[in-house]
Amino acid sequence: MFDPHNDHHRVDTLEALRTNYRNAHPGTLGKERPQLDDATAAVAARCRFAAIGTFDADGNADVSPRGGPSGFIKVLSPTHLAMADLGGNNRLDTLTNIVATGRIALLMITPGQTETVRLNGTAHISTDPELLATFDLPKVPKSAIVIQLDTTYMHCAKAFMRSGMWDTDVWAEMADVPDGSAVLASQGVVADEAATRAALAADYKTELAREAGGLS
Repeated sequence: MFDPHNDHHRVDTLEALRTNYRNAHPGTLGKERPQLDDATAAVAARCRFAAIGTFDADGNADVSPRGGPSGFIKVLSPTHLAMADLGGNNRLDTLTNIVATGRIALLMITPGQTETVRLNGTAHISTDPELLATFDLPKVPKSAIVIQLDTTYMHCAKAFMRSGMWDTDVWAEMADVPDGSAVLASQGVVADEAATRAALAADYKTELAREAGGLS
């Protein structure tokens, strides 16, 4: 049986790693760009969902989902983006990490499309009222993540194609996967899974209505 604590096949050098894979195609190696082109800028401007990777001062990594209507990410220039910080759980993991290290990676996902756009760069948090007022959102965000690009590139579709992410038949197959309430119950965080599910649904509805301007 495989023992992760005593792995005799651990790959611990770059040379050993490369022996297991063919060399990357030159086009793949050369696809990084230092700024947004017209198409990539359009992807960012229309983006409705993104995953943000950050790390803290001790090197602990974090990935967080971000979503909103098209326009919650704003193209400021070919090298700068701003992302409105919409309502979350107020742990502020991503924002705390950005303040601590100023590094960010972004994966922009377009519903129905299998290619994605990746961005790497530096970031800071801004509460500039002029910037925040430019977001066409029901409520002015409390802050924005301002991103300066180092590199951007298109990522191929194979991961999404393998996963069946947009295949409704796959959605049906995954209907029995534990939801958030089941996970919390399994972890012992909550005792009543059904009550937690109902409470979360009500909270989501209330918070999204408040964000949309329907509640004060």
